[in-house]
Amino acid sequence: MKLSVITLVAFVFTALPLQGQFKSDVIPTSGGDLEMFFIGHGSLMFKFNDQVIHIDPVMMAADYSNLPDADMILVSHQHSDHLDLKAIKHLLKDETSVVMTRTCLEQLEGFTGIVMENGDKENIKDIGIWAIPAYNIKHVRSNGIPYHPKGEGNGYILTFGTTHVLIGGDTENIPEYEDINQAIDVAFLPMNTPFTMTPEMVADAALTLRPQILYPYHYGGTDTQELVKLLKDEQEIKVRIRDLW
Repeated sequence: MKLSVITLVAFVFTALPLQGQFKSDVIPTSGGDLEMFFIGHGSLMFKFNDQVIHIDPVMMAADYSNLPDADMILVSHQHSDHLDLKAIKHLLKDETSVVMTRTCLEQLEGFTGIVMENGDKENIKDIGIWAIPAYNIKHVRSNGIPYHPKGEGNGYILTFGTTHVLIGGDTENIPEYEDINQAIDVAFLPMNTPFTMTPEMVADAALTLRPQILYPYHYGGTDTQELVKLLKDEQEIKVRIRDLW
């Protein structure tokens, strides 16, 4: 069940005390506050009930030797702007759970992780994790192979209390979004052609998913105001622009 718009959108915009360089939004959930830090590109960090969750940590986005150790790390796919063993090693502690795709694990010889395929569901440290597809349909390389072939990458739907947060990973507006049977409260959707979505694709995905808060991320040089304009009449979808390049 979704939280009310008034409750969910009543977040706080604060400065991250880590070097003063990152910002965060706080979302109240039935299980406690969720603080979401915007590291850069596809890299995010969440804090929930004293747990730290890093998503696609890479050294190109931040110096992870200066960021908090992880209780959980999620990796969406094997490309170097999402999978960075150096960043992961900086975050590891004895009890860190590292969730990734099989293709990621195959690239990390001798590394141990939790493999999740498209469709898999887990509950790790009281956080629900649903691995959803993330792939290209229209955007392909010169040889005709999609930038992100179906089945290689994951998006993730994370459940904090009764609040569902969708992390798109590198994807387009895929038909599987129509089959998601959970209400999405917050969505991070990539917007960087040709690798992911155009603003129009993100807007279409948002109209399917109907998140209460939408963050475009992994957007490169895309004009984020194009998305704001496309969804300006959708009062139930609040587009939030944060510095995620």
